Amino acid sequence: LLGENGAGKSTTVKILSGILVPNGGRVTVMGRIPWEHRIETVRQLGVVFGQRTQLWWDLPVIESFELLKDVYNISDHEYKTTLHSLTETLELSKLMHTPVRQLSLGQRMRCDLAASLLHSPKILFLDEPTIGLDAVSKLAVRDFIRHLNKERKVTIMLTTHDMDDIESLCNRVIILNEGQIYLDGSLSTLRSKLSPERRLIVDLINENDTVSDACAVLVKQEGHRVWLSFDPTKITTTELITRITSKHSISDLYVENPPIEEIIAKFYRNKNL
Repeated sequence: LLGENGAGKSTTVKILSGILVPNGGRVTVMGRIPWEHRIETVRQLGVVFGQRTQLWWDLPVIESFELLKDVYNISDHEYKTTLHSLTETLELSKLMHTPVRQLSLGQRMRCDLAASLLHSPKILFLDEPTIGLDAVSKLAVRDFIRHLNKERKVTIMLTTHDMDDIESLCNRVIILNEGQIYLDGSLSTLRSKLSPERRLIVDLINENDTVSDACAVLVKQEGHRVWLSFDPTKITTTELITRITSKHSISDLYVENPPIEEIIAKFYRNKNL
């Protein structure tokens, strides 16, 4: 779930999880209206807000987990089985008896993920789960989210401003703009809808060579390397490569999509695309 600040991402998550009541429209989650059937709905939901914690600040992590066990009325057997699995997968064994206030941000996020999954929900809402995390922690959280979806078949909706989250995790993207859905589709659909652009990166043998073509735009040149932007609906990749290699001596080349953050930033700057 993408959108600039104020687009309605967190509000949408809060409505879907029954925390907020909308002033219009209709919402159902697994056949129930979440704010009218709060207890039945939240038994099937897990929610993690990256900027907040559901753990008790001054208590050891394990005591927060035991409190949540009672809140969700989880049986002893189910709790022990699920906790063991989560502890192993998220590497929490050394953190269990540490007060939450002493955890690093990455450690707390792993514990919050475990807390949201103790009752084995079918749907997990993640509101900016990697915000503020270092590179190692981000990779660990993403690996776990991917495992959760593929192995446990948990449906996951996440809001994020981190485009690497989208590239590595999401096969469906919804862009919100002022509370309205602008686009709902695959990542490839998003790319083609917002920008069909592709990039040809060329390594020249002679760095003083100047590359130009009527069907491509020079993005930048750094020494031997040149970045060209082109529209594949107007000229094929093969045709452009043939034209460039016929006029210049090249040691290497490859084609890539522009970074997804550039595409999203372009949308934010021009919402009339």
